[in-house]
Amino acid sequence: MAVTALTDRVPAWSLAVTAMLSVQMGAALSVDLIGVVGPAGTAWLRLTIAAVVFLVLGRPSPRSIQRRDLPALLGLGVTTGLQTVAFLAAIERIPLGTTVAIEFLGPLTVATVRSHRVQALIWPLLALVGVVLLTQPWQGDIDLLGVLLAVAAAVGWGVYILLTQRVGDRFSGIQGLAVTVPIAALTAAVVGVPQAIGHIDGQVILVAAGLAVLLPLLPYTLEMEALRRMTHLAFGTLMALEPAFGVIVGLVVLAQRPSAGQVVGIVLVVCAGIGAQRGGTRTRTDDLATGPPTGVT
Repeated sequence: MAVTALTDRVPAWSLAVTAMLSVQMGAALSVDLIGVVGPAGTAWLRLTIAAVVFLVLGRPSPRSIQRRDLPALLGLGVTTGLQTVAFLAAIERIPLGTTVAIEFLGPLTVATVRSHRVQALIWPLLALVGVVLLTQPWQGDIDLLGVLLAVAAAVGWGVYILLTQRVGDRFSGIQGLAVTVPIAALTAAVVGVPQAIGHIDGQVILVAAGLAVLLPLLPYTLEMEALRRMTHLAFGTLMALEPAFGVIVGLVVLAQRPSAGQVVGIVLVVCAGIGAQRGGTRTRTDDLATGPPTGVT
């Protein structure tokens, strides 16, 4: 049965929440693998395994791809690869919850810009205060490179949301992912292969395959289906919970205990995200970028 047929039976919000939990668990459980093959190597291995699965299941037809599709497909693929590398490199240096909170500035900015309201600028400022409380630069032990990597991931996440909805409108099922994830794997390979070479064995591949299910196979599929049925704003409202999920998973899985000030920072980021978002269920005719879906579901 097609992925779309299955996911249409459940509420769109549940797809987004499941994707968030899968992303955070996949990130937390990747820490040991990062220690072996590095963040870029981990990103490359996971994306490559996911690319093979998507290609086998999606079987994209070159005839279904038109010239006008190429910018979105290439853009999403390259963005996904770079964002994955940046995110995993960031969690190697700073706590998961802090990384996710900084990364959330990307979709928050997208929501603010699309609201076309000057008053909406208060939400990024509130989130920025939250991020400052999380990073606590006054203590002098801030990992600047880790923060910059998280900011790069934030830019990637914002672009990812916009392009995922565009590709999801154009291609049905996982057809779009069957094209963009291989591009992401090739992008990550530029830095991932040199980092991982000499450290790959059967156990590493097995672990990477398991992690690839948690991220990107499951969340990318669920997010694309959710974005077909939701506005950017409604999707972003749910995404506002992701920093909190990051702190919880970081605490449970990695024993990364936040301070009281950092908890306040997370609350401010979450509140900023919820406050910035307005919207509801997206119909198939809303914001269509390139025409009706094509391909086999």
